[in-house]
Amino acid sequence: MNPPKSVETGTGIMVDGVTKTFRLQESTVKALDSLTLVAPYKKVLTLLGPSGCGKTTLLRSIAGLEVPDAGEIQIGDKLVFSSSRKVFLPPNKRNISMVFQSYAIWPHMTVFSNVAYPLEVQKVAKAEIKRRVGETLAQVQLNGFEDRPATKLSGGQQQRVALARALVAQPRVLLFDEPLSNLDAKLREEARKELRGFLTELGISAIYVTHDRLEALTISDVIAVMNAGKIVEIGSPKGIYYNASSKFVVSFIGDVNLVESEIARKHGGLTFVQSPLGEIACKASPELPVGTRGTLCMRPEVFELVTDAPHQEQNLLRCTVKQLLFTGESYEAEVMIGDTQLSVTLSSFTDVRQEDVISLFADPERCRFISEL
Repeated sequence: MNPPKSVETGTGIMVDGVTKTFRLQESTVKALDSLTLVAPYKKVLTLLGPSGCGKTTLLRSIAGLEVPDAGEIQIGDKLVFSSSRKVFLPPNKRNISMVFQSYAIWPHMTVFSNVAYPLEVQKVAKAEIKRRVGETLAQVQLNGFEDRPATKLSGGQQQRVALARALVAQPRVLLFDEPLSNLDAKLREEARKELRGFLTELGISAIYVTHDRLEALTISDVIAVMNAGKIVEIGSPKGIYYNASSKFVVSFIGDVNLVESEIARKHGGLTFVQSPLGEIACKASPELPVGTRGTLCMRPEVFELVTDAPHQEQNLLRCTVKQLLFTGESYEAEVMIGDTQLSVTLSSFTDVRQEDVISLFADPERCRFISEL
């Protein structure tokens, strides 16, 4: 079994045909189904998907905490698992570090002792431990906290201690298993920004597991969306958000309006579909022929309120406002066009009111038609 090639051979993380089945008392569950994945070098790849899709099983298989039934896993130029070649390297031989959901901070230890622990296990000299712990705590902006008891730290600071402990061993790969899920909403927002900044500055290969699509969009260089033990789609955050080709991915990654449609014609690089909204110009795969039936996907933010007389009628929708919810930075609106309801995001400065008849322009470049037939 030959692993797939990465752009920088021998430096990424390569998973080839990995299968893992859990045998329960009266049934079996295939957590990973012949899964193949290439995680790029010195980038953050996020495994995103619903609970039970296999993302944590894949992470644990890469870490060596699960033994797959079949396939191969390579970290850098090192083959760490192969069912056909009878290879299995234990976790401590894989040059990886892992940050868990619970952080696993030891409450009876100081910050210094928590971070130093991996080096003490490796029997690194005391002077070297002091130097590396000091440098690592400075990296995560915790210098000066060395003697602070772990129990006296905030949730965000504990998250940084967990990151420092993972970094101090100078691993080739960092693995994150939903590390922000225990934080409250405000702290999670701050931690996302911090973590993205740290990972960008460090330039380290990382795999991040989450079911939170906002985390995936903000932290990742690459997102791999999983479902039922398989990679459904992989791409950049913006590409996955706006150009996904699977209805499952489109719906999972964010709020979206889905309208059943049919390709009517093509012109000037755009596809024109016939729908309950009328004819809509959008983007679509060039391979799809006229007559193809599928789904028109329109995010709530693709609509622009039109107040002046339009210079052209393309993608101009007349609709009635049925609901307005003020969220602070915007309004979440529900509008009706005939019998079709759409969710729309409007500026919080708009003076639109419920039951108003308004005109909306849907940017063709941000509307997408997909067909999974």
